[in-house]
Amino acid sequence: MAERLRRLADALAVPRSELPHLGEAATLPLANADGMIENAIGVLGLPLGVGLNFLVNGEDVLVPMAVEEPSVIAAVSLAAKIAREGGGFFADADEQMLIGQVQLEAIPDRAAAKAAIERASEEILREANALHPAMAARGGGAKRLEVRELSVLDVDGKPEPQLIVHLHVDTQEAMGANLVNTMCEGVAGTLERLSGGRVRLRILSNLADGRLARAKVRIPLEQLADFGYTGPEVAHGIAAASRFADADPYRATTHNKGVMNGIDAVAIATGNDWRAIEAGAHAYCARNGRYEPMTRWWVSEGHLHGSIEIPLQIGTVGGAVKTNPLVVTALRILGNPPAKKLAGIIAAVGLAQNMAALRALGTVGIQKGHMALHARNLAVTAGARGQTIEVVAKALIAAGEIKLHRAQEILARLVREQASAPGTAGVLEAT
Repeated sequence: MAERLRRLADALAVPRSELPHLGEAATLPLANADGMIENAIGVLGLPLGVGLNFLVNGEDVLVPMAVEEPSVIAAVSLAAKIAREGGGFFADADEQMLIGQVQLEAIPDRAAAKAAIERASEEILREANALHPAMAARGGGAKRLEVRELSVLDVDGKPEPQLIVHLHVDTQEAMGANLVNTMCEGVAGTLERLSGGRVRLRILSNLADGRLARAKVRIPLEQLADFGYTGPEVAHGIAAASRFADADPYRATTHNKGVMNGIDAVAIATGNDWRAIEAGAHAYCARNGRYEPMTRWWVSEGHLHGSIEIPLQIGTVGGAVKTNPLVVTALRILGNPPAKKLAGIIAAVGLAQNMAALRALGTVGIQKGHMALHARNLAVTAGARGQTIEVVAKALIAAGEIKLHRAQEILARLVREQASAPGTAGVLEAT
């Protein structure tokens, strides 16, 4: 790990001393944790690694990823390496628009109320922006108002006509949940007066379909050859798996989980709300009345093509970003990108993660590589430390039985062998 940290510092062109929150003592300070949540009792750690080989819009990117699952970072780094042969990933993202919803019920005349609100839209937007004048001065803030008609079942199960007012807010570098909620609550009184109705919910929507991020990749077929398969065979296996996901929600769910392995890992590392991202992404996948995959893969003109488009509610300020020193360091590893750029990078990571999974699924299966990496986890659980972790893991793989009891047996044998050969002391480290 010390060597990795040295190389990371070299890649960032900074002294190792400027990355103080990485290494053995890396953790969220307890005082910070106590200020972030209620009833804090400690800090739960996650491994923080770096996804390598990413070329996004012609720029090399180191990608911090916080994840506990073996093979995620190895797989995405290999997929990114393959993607480089086709020029890497090309990504973009919309403006940082977030929707705030104000629910109006018990409206005497819905048509008249809708017309009155729409006529007063500029007044309502000014009122919302007055709550965050600094953001409005920077060019952000509430930009547009939309009035939707909706029927909601009442307590007796009868449809009740309601109006749902959407505030479309440019949150700039923030994820924006708190500021949008403040705006919704701030304009509620005006909307009640204009509609003659009663306000119920005043809160953002995590279906941020005005905040889409996209990425695409184009890989020469010959670069995909592996596992004893030709490049075209691997490519057509990936494309076939993509068509399966498009046809079947049971497959699409696991397909998308693989995408989110990468997206969530970067979101967590950068202090973003991965739960909001998950909710919005999966809702977007169901926008056409059925659950669909987040990515598409197809073969055309001697290349494998892939694309992704999902909403990503990303921020680089606020929330846990400044409270957690590791998040500050993770953003520095990324080059401190603006929120739109970060959203594009995250979309590219999701596409790469999906490609890695489909590449294995369409050929030798997912377990060969995954279980080999899982062997290291079992070695640690069995009590191996230091160099012995690799010794035990390799023995597990060679035995073809990657199970905890087998790891314990292998470690016990190694301990006995060392005890009978004192000259080898120092090679084995175990608890």
